[in-house]
Amino acid sequence: MCGRLSQYRGIHDFVATLSMPEAWRNNVGDQPLDHYNVAPTTPVAVLWADDAGPRADWVKWGWKPHWAKAGATPINARLEQVAHGAFFRAIWPHRAITPVDGWYEWVDEGRPKKQPYYIRRKDGCPAFCASIGQLAGNEHDGFVIITADAQGGLIDVHDRRPVVLPAALAIEWITAQMPSEHAEQMLLNLGEPAEAFEWYRVGTAVGNVRHQGPMLIAPEQ
Repeated sequence: MCGRLSQYRGIHDFVATLSMPEAWRNNVGDQPLDHYNVAPTTPVAVLWADDAGPRADWVKWGWKPHWAKAGATPINARLEQVAHGAFFRAIWPHRAITPVDGWYEWVDEGRPKKQPYYIRRKDGCPAFCASIGQLAGNEHDGFVIITADAQGGLIDVHDRRPVVLPAALAIEWITAQMPSEHAEQMLLNLGEPAEAFEWYRVGTAVGNVRHQGPMLIAPEQ
């Protein structure tokens, strides 16, 4: 999964899709987010829950443990390794959902520049990406999106994709107390299939993180 996504709906729109009766603490704001070109290391609206209940916060996209060597900060975690490796051990129990309208991938089609594609749910609903992070409310906070093998459906666009959970399971992911093995099996077996998504070419303007607006997700003419 490449490092670019869109969050243009408002938090209330995302939460409404989850149909949770509890009151959310919304620290993101009430207006549409209008973020059509979200890059790594920038704040992203994330849904999670603490002892007081569900909440929405801005959290930096990207995290690595304090002992990690210098270098790029991961923005994604591979499902095949995340539950068992040492790198993400500290945040594996701290689950979150990254609600997105879609995400972008770049494909080498033999042109001078790689061709960007936009990927979204076919039904028009938000995609609830399983995530984990450090969510302590300080400068060290950050999160990563969990990715899985594309299993053939998106292989012509990219061999990895985020683990997207159905709304009911997204609620369970952030609110239920569950053993590590249960959480891992949920991600392995219950994510949305590739058939739930559609993808199409978009213009190359999305390659510049300074560009924003709905024209970025319009099909290429």
